[in-house]
Amino acid sequence: MCELLGMSANVPTDICFSFTGLVQRGGGTGPHKDGWGITFYEGKGCRTFKDPQPSFNSPIAKLVQDYPIKSCSVVAHIRQANRGKVALENTHPFTRELWGRNWTYAHNGQLKGHRSLETGPFRPIGETDSEQAFCWLLHKLTQRYPRTPSNMQAVFRYITELAGQLREKGVFNMLLSDGRYVMAFCSTNLYWITRRAPFGVAKLLDQDVEIDFQEETTLNDVVTVIATQPLTGNETWHKIAPGESELFCLGERVV
Repeated sequence: MCELLGMSANVPTDICFSFTGLVQRGGGTGPHKDGWGITFYEGKGCRTFKDPQPSFNSPIAKLVQDYPIKSCSVVAHIRQANRGKVALENTHPFTRELWGRNWTYAHNGQLKGHRSLETGPFRPIGETDSEQAFCWLLHKLTQRYPRTPSNMQAVFRYITELAGQLREKGVFNMLLSDGRYVMAFCSTNLYWITRRAPFGVAKLLDQDVEIDFQEETTLNDVVTVIATQPLTGNETWHKIAPGESELFCLGERVV
């Protein structure tokens, strides 16, 4: 299985601390050695770094760790290949344009019968069931909303319905973002934590690293991190129930 990492924040924030924990699982403390990727949103634009090499010793991953890119929305993924060769075109996250925005998606799991998913004008570039499912999701959205929708929360409720259909084909843990919202759908394992004042010290599980967020933040900062498994051992993470989703906007949980 792959692992996911996402972030939603109310101010541009770097994800270096959480990313440092994730990359160790990409061939170091975990078996996810078949590539990794991360997408940072900056306004309507986004920048993506990908590498089909293991993240724990990837020079590009080291660059991302050392280069504190600040973003309000981030989607990251480390891959353990089950469908599709180890190659850049099969490396998550995947990004497509929809309604004038960049939509970024990453998937953890394996789907049966994914070739039957109709994708319309959204054609997969690689060979993975994950990208096929992403293209199907976008196609279903354009069928339901031929024009740019005004109620985005309703759109994400519909995406939850679609994700439930994909879950019937196997394991479908997903992160999805349009740059403003970050959505997490859980099939088996997905956790989240929201950090706000008063901030404290956090310690990574996968590396001997700790950070005092009080020294890195202001009293108004709100930052939510989503991960396949908790990244820290001294904080309380919330597990998303299988078959359910959570939606975040600018760090806050949308209820």
